Amino acid sequence: MRPSDAPGPVAGATRPLGPAPSAADDALAETHAAGTSQADAAGSHYIFNGTKRLRCGYTTGSCAAMAAQAATRGLLGGSVPARVGLVTPSGLRVDADVLDAAVAEDGSTARAAIRKDGGDDADSTDGMLVYARVRRGARAEGEPRVRVEGGQGIGIVRKPGLDQPVGAAAINSTPRRMIAEEVTRACDELGCDGGIDVVIYAPTGAEVGAKTFNPHMGVEGGISILGTSGIVRPMSERALVASIELEIRQKAAEGARDLVLVPGNYGADHVRELAELDGLAEVSFSNFLGEALDAAANHGFRRVLVVGHSGKLAKVAGGVMNTHSRVADCRCEIVCAHAATAGASTACCRSIMAAATTDACMGILADEGLLGAVCRSLMDAIGEHVDRRAAGSFETGAIMFSKRYGEFGRTRGCNDLIAAMRASAGLPPVAPTHLAPPAAPLDDAGR
Repeated sequence: MRPSDAPGPVAGATRPLGPAPSAADDALAETHAAGTSQADAAGSHYIFNGTKRLRCGYTTGSCAAMAAQAATRGLLGGSVPARVGLVTPSGLRVDADVLDAAVAEDGSTARAAIRKDGGDDADSTDGMLVYARVRRGARAEGEPRVRVEGGQGIGIVRKPGLDQPVGAAAINSTPRRMIAEEVTRACDELGCDGGIDVVIYAPTGAEVGAKTFNPHMGVEGGISILGTSGIVRPMSERALVASIELEIRQKAAEGARDLVLVPGNYGADHVRELAELDGLAEVSFSNFLGEALDAAANHGFRRVLVVGHSGKLAKVAGGVMNTHSRVADCRCEIVCAHAATAGASTACCRSIMAAATTDACMGILADEGLLGAVCRSLMDAIGEHVDRRAAGSFETGAIMFSKRYGEFGRTRGCNDLIAAMRASAGLPPVAPTHLAPPAAPLDDAGR
């Protein structure tokens, strides 16, 4: 068989991460906190919420990495394994059946596919096949051992500010790293020290990608290969809000009176880089900032600090308390309004409105010399809206950043708030850490 881009016949579906929950399994949920991933005796991963257990899935990034591993084993060993697995960046292991695999008669290339499994949180990519085609590749000294490219059905980045540069395949950095690691591991185990070229493709990607948020974000022609954790943790909206409230209640029960709220992985990673936040109680609010602030008020917290990426917090500057793109995608409009009040030209405002991401907006503002002024205006608005939602129940502060540009700003008095939080928790004072601040100071106090 020749491993072309055209898929062959596929019988059945990929094996799920675990069997369907039984009635007896529901009793196990009472011993687990909501929103915490647990593994049963068979190694299946679930989210527990009250007495309900929801099965986890895995991302398109995990699919691509497993497909690349399987295809590499076929290329180097002569036959593609029937099942492969990997340890995701979250530390959880996933396994999947290998589908539509083939090795070329001359042994020059091999392909394999993994079916995307969204678990109990299925999205538009659930059930689609993600393929990898591999071949040996010549490498000059110093070149990467594994080269990853996108093929049929993988979107192309057309606007700046995304994880990958304009013109590149929409395979984000974490999945690219996962693919390289899995291919390298297979090479090491099978005694290959040469280069491997990997093409990730999805025959139905163009059709599926058109149903996603990709066209609006500036990704054309297919799906994106995504995922920072490798795992899809399923949650209905109501269940997720309940799990956030439960985690906040647990922090209060443990004696915490001050709280750091982050939207997700990006916010949590940024918190790790700020020494002054080390040791403080932290909860992820996903997109539900308003509900998280309400829960903090209900459970008697005294101070709350919100730390988030500009893609989320720019919406908060407009009073948006549910930051999911389905609810409100007004990032560029809000940044544009603040830019206009800071004196931005009509041309600058038009560029901001056409931008795909807040990072792209901030780059435009930096070029215009307006980044510091606009960030200050945004932080003032964020502080005002978070304070309004808190309604006097606790003191608030916020930090906004991006992975590309570092920290954009802090609300006024934020550093004093953090110092009080550390003192309340019995932690020693730590000087504020500003990571790559804008060119202009955010205020006269440097806060």
